[in-house]
This record gives sequence, C-alpha cells and structure tokens, in this order.
Amino acid sequence: MYEPIRTKSVHSTVDGPNPDFPHRSREEELDIQLAGHLAALLAVTDELRATQASADLDAAAERLAEQVSRLRGGRTPARAPMSGRRATGAAALHRRALALAGRTLVVAASRADTAVAILAAERMDAHTAALEPRELASH
Repeated sequence: MYEPIRTKSVHSTVDGPNPDFPHRSREEELDIQLAGHLAALLAVTDELRATQASADLDAAAERLAEQVSRLRGGRTPARAPMSGRRATGAAALHRRALALAGRTLVVAASRADTAVAILAAERMDAHTAALEPRELASH
C-alpha cells in the first residue's frame, strides 16, 4: 500500500557524528550557560557599584569575575568601566541581580559547582536584604 522510503533520512546518524558540526558535552554546555549567567550578574553588579559605593559589591564583583574567568578557560570577562554616574533605579537593579543569581544557582546546582552555587546563594541573600527595606517602605 505504501511505497518504501528509498533515500536516507537527512537526520540519520548511522555513520556517526558529523565532523562538520561542533558537538559539546552536557558539562560543556552547562559551563557555557553558567559563565553567561555569571557574566550577566557581574554586569548588573558593576551597574550597582556605579550607583552606590559598597565593599560588599566590590568583593562580589571580584569573586564573580574570578568564576567567569575560570569557566571561560582563564579569559578575563569584559567589565564596564566604573563611571561616576549615579543612576536611579537601584531597586530595579537589585531585582534583576536577584533573578540572575537565582538562574545562576539553578545551573550551578545542575552542574554540581559548589563554589558558584554558594556565591549565587550569597548574592541572592544580599540582593534580597537590599530590597527588603525598600519593599517594606512602599507598603
């Protein structure tokens, strides 16, 4: 009733992996994703550092940069220069940093990277604490 398929499927992998297509392991993919989340968290941390001077933010930025560098094979992450500008919206930056730290924690747990998981959890606590007085004052 049906005519059999006479050509090979374009999706066939009988011959093995295609050497023209880059293949990465799950761990490599998680490393890339984790480095991306950390780099985004570092960018927001640098933005916060531009709005408010804080030894905690300075230390966090250095620790984040170290972890991004480690995950990227020693390459130093791009950093925004510290400008003297005082941007408004620190609460929005803290909320964004909190969300990024949460995503980082999920990927770090999936990858079983304890150092990054601890760092992400610490950043979540710090950003939550920074938001609590503002959130309580608005109610």
